[in-house]
Amino acid sequence: MTTVTESPIPQWFEGSEYAHKIAASIMKYGPISRITLAQILGLSQGAVSRITSDLIYAGVIEETPMTPGQAGKLPKGFVQKENSERRGRPQTGLRIIKDARTFIGMKINATHISAVAVNAIGQIVTGCHDLPLEETSPDNVTAVIKQLTTDCSDEAVMAGLPRPCAVGISLGGHIIDDASVTFAPFLHWSRPVEFSKMVQEATGLPAGIYNDIDSLLVDACWFGSGVGLNSFALLTFGAGVGYSLSVNGDLASCPDKSYGLVGHILVDPDGPRCISGHKGCAQCLSDNSIATEYSNMIGHPATFEEFAADARAGKTQATNLVNRTCFRLGTMIATIANLAMPDKIMIAGESSFIAKLGVDDLRNGITMYRHSQAAPVDFEIAEHDWALWAKAAAAQAIRQYVG
Repeated sequence: MTTVTESPIPQWFEGSEYAHKIAASIMKYGPISRITLAQILGLSQGAVSRITSDLIYAGVIEETPMTPGQAGKLPKGFVQKENSERRGRPQTGLRIIKDARTFIGMKINATHISAVAVNAIGQIVTGCHDLPLEETSPDNVTAVIKQLTTDCSDEAVMAGLPRPCAVGISLGGHIIDDASVTFAPFLHWSRPVEFSKMVQEATGLPAGIYNDIDSLLVDACWFGSGVGLNSFALLTFGAGVGYSLSVNGDLASCPDKSYGLVGHILVDPDGPRCISGHKGCAQCLSDNSIATEYSNMIGHPATFEEFAADARAGKTQATNLVNRTCFRLGTMIATIANLAMPDKIMIAGESSFIAKLGVDDLRNGITMYRHSQAAPVDFEIAEHDWALWAKAAAAQAIRQYVG
């Protein structure tokens, strides 16, 4: 028997399953007409009209005039049926009232926490607040979160926006029911932590705890380049290597997905060994592995930061390692494309700048392990910004809030 658990984030409004689906669709695709909404969800126009009237009354959505070209994205492959009764008449669109609610998003790293406040459509509405973590015990992390919550809340209110109604927190690790952290290697937590409860007691706000890579994927699928795609994959590299996949806008769920399993897929038979003894696995894309490999190349110890500076300066040995790393990254992308077959792959993480420095070798790595007649792999390289990772945690809270 499967136990259904409640999210720590309360829902914005009470309503049927279809009411929440309609609100979520308006958030992703708005401004959108009622006719288009009905066709996407397979509902009658009458049902959509009744539900959207309730959502307008509840202060969740509002009507807006729609001019040609103003509509938001639509699901990939969706073909709108023409409605002869409305032909030539100005359409009224529906959109979320963006300033009806605000949320706080935070990204916990090993050395600091970044936090922002966002509005109801995931737009950042404050500066990025950043505080160091002197030590990473759950109590100390919670104390820093409390201070950041106050800072973000005060700035949002000073800007004339409502005080945040929930906080979303992301970290690298394994989380159960958006509440309990059972594995957080960068924080060195060795026992389960009822983190949602600790944060809620400290801040007075409902708190959802999420995997950081999943959060970045959710943000893309609700507010970014993944909106409307049938499937969307995310590959991150930096301190570690991470992967997540969405299907029809929903996270592909697997109990073991946040244990970094993708980090041990073979990408270079001649690559370095990881700490587990695997030769040439995807851990060679991590910062520590790159720093070690660069040190061996130049004949003396070097940090990843020194490699990054040399790579940006175009120094020969650093450039050679950039190109080798990007070919390995391309191999990894080809593997994801061949197995998961997503519509698009986003490359992100602290070290995503490497992909931009060696994009030709990245493409060569993809081509090497991709059938010549297969469609080109659609990928994008995201700019790294901790504020965007914090915003992504808020996107998770919004997803739960809208239901």
